[in-house]
Amino acid sequence: MQRTVSMVSRMGLRLQALPLSLGRPLSCAQDVLRRTPLYDFHLAHGGKMVAFAGWSLPVQYRDSHVDSHLHTRQHCSLFDVSHMLQTKIFGSDRVKMMESLVVGDIAELKPNQGTLSLFTNEAGGILDDLIVTNTSEGHLYVVSNAGCREKDLTLMQDRVRELQNTGGDIGLEVMDNALLALQGTVTSGCPSPCLKKNVAMGYVPYEHSRPGTLLLVEVRRKQQVAVVSKMPFVPTSYYTLK
Repeated sequence: MQRTVSMVSRMGLRLQALPLSLGRPLSCAQDVLRRTPLYDFHLAHGGKMVAFAGWSLPVQYRDSHVDSHLHTRQHCSLFDVSHMLQTKIFGSDRVKMMESLVVGDIAELKPNQGTLSLFTNEAGGILDDLIVTNTSEGHLYVVSNAGCREKDLTLMQDRVRELQNTGGDIGLEVMDNALLALQGTVTSGCPSPCLKKNVAMGYVPYEHSRPGTLLLVEVRRKQQVAVVSKMPFVPTSYYTLK
């Protein structure tokens, strides 16, 4: 981490990963797992605790997953990110650096506005998802997956080194071409408790990507009719920064 800070400082950038000491360790035989500050809260609300990326986290509460989903849609929910990789990126080139890593339009984020985005590799493939927030304190705040902590840190370090050597913004044009060349592929899918139907995300050739286009998708070796839809599948009703 020290090597990373010294490297990015030469570009006017400073990358700071928040310490893992935000959590507190378990004791006795379970001391290999860490507890987030909300550990006791999780237990008090019937959280079923499991091991994930070195942390003890709730996989489910007393209610079912469907009940939790509907509560979030109808009211609101909080997500504990204290176990995740949290990185602050400082410096005048912080937006340029982040936009060379992800597909989101970071430059257009208003102060204290965040966006869900994707880490990409040099070929335009998806490596991981993350959330980037443009804080009003003069830095970018990045939250990415706990299970990919080392990989994501290495990715940001390597991209800073590339920008330092070439001064260029790589990957975006390559990604566009790669997406157009892909054949139809479903990347994820699940039942939607709100819509009471199945939803999925995937890639299709550009000429078949217009909303309303009917497609055939294979589900457990059977073909099903699907329709291309704009996202989000369910209209949002939460407050967004204007």
